[in-house]
Amino acid sequence: MSKVSEAEVRAEVREWLAANWDPDMPLVEWRSKLADSGWGMPQWPTEWYGRGLPHALARVVEEEFANVGAVRAASSGVRLLAAATLLEHGSDQQKKKFLRRILTGEDTWCQFFSEPGSGSDLAGATTRADLKGDFWIVNGQKVWTTSAHHADHGLLLARTDWDAPKHEGLSYFVINLKQPGVDVQPLKQMNGHASFNQVFFTDAKVPKENLVGSVGDGWKVAMTTLAHERRGVDAMSALPRSGSPKGRIYLEERAETQKANQPYTWYPQRAGRVDLIIDRAKETGANKDPRRQSRRASLRPRTYADYGHRRDAHRPRKPARRNHRRNSGLGARRFHRRRHRRNPAQHHRRACPRATERTPVRHRPIPKRAKELRARGVVRCLTKSR
Repeated sequence: MSKVSEAEVRAEVREWLAANWDPDMPLVEWRSKLADSGWGMPQWPTEWYGRGLPHALARVVEEEFANVGAVRAASSGVRLLAAATLLEHGSDQQKKKFLRRILTGEDTWCQFFSEPGSGSDLAGATTRADLKGDFWIVNGQKVWTTSAHHADHGLLLARTDWDAPKHEGLSYFVINLKQPGVDVQPLKQMNGHASFNQVFFTDAKVPKENLVGSVGDGWKVAMTTLAHERRGVDAMSALPRSGSPKGRIYLEERAETQKANQPYTWYPQRAGRVDLIIDRAKETGANKDPRRQSRRASLRPRTYADYGHRRDAHRPRKPARRNHRRNSGLGARRFHRRRHRRNPAQHHRRACPRATERTPVRHRPIPKRAKELRARGVVRCLTKSR
């Protein structure tokens, strides 16, 4: 189907949806049909639960699903990162074992990259994996792992060669989290939530067949995972459905989405979620603490009242017309007196910002030329009102 047209794809999708779509069907059963038919991820290869369509036509499939309100394949969390990595570097055995359950949503995934001593230095990972018989024995610690508390599998980057340069001594594994050697501990935040986890590996076992790529290819495989993460996993964003759909499948999908998004409710990278502070303070009783009340007040949006009594007090004033500044002698002084007799000093501050605000205009020192003219009797003293 590499050369099919958009009209042909639309017609085929509509025909398949009319024969198979049922909103009262169980979610996993429906997604199993999607995986077997290839419409769950139509841009994937045909031999691995796809239809080999280009991304432009895959978007057409998304539109037709949205038109009838049909649910798509599972795409939340790290599962699509795992799928993209396995499609590029995984063995046929790994693809057959993991890809279908990724599409149906039966397995949840997480990512084990960061460590306490190498947060931004990915190549400095010290979690080790030693081959003993048919298993790799993993020991070490990972941190800042989202969804590890309910994940089934994890993408693990571990060191297998301590003598090679740090980028060449890493290997990439798929590890099962449901085993005694994996201890997941939520990282409690000050707000009481836990958006991340730290994971301790103590003689955790990874079968030899779960090595992704070859020994020492961990850096290359990890770069593939991160590249797909930056590109949004090349996944199609779900188009909005019209109305409020009803049916068993929608209830199960909403429950799945709620569980997947729970760690992000108080995600620190989301600017602290200021919009949730008041409700959270009431739940924990922190709203009665005077010091925390002061802190919450500083987080509220600013208004014009915060900048003074004037609505535009925080805005810079427009410069006044001051053509008379070119001749700052008698003409300028006479201008101030005649046009602004009530408060000449206030006008002078607005018109001549360089002037000293503390000194009123009528009491400013008289220019030397004016003193000479006054001494000769040519002009009167300009500091007295007429």
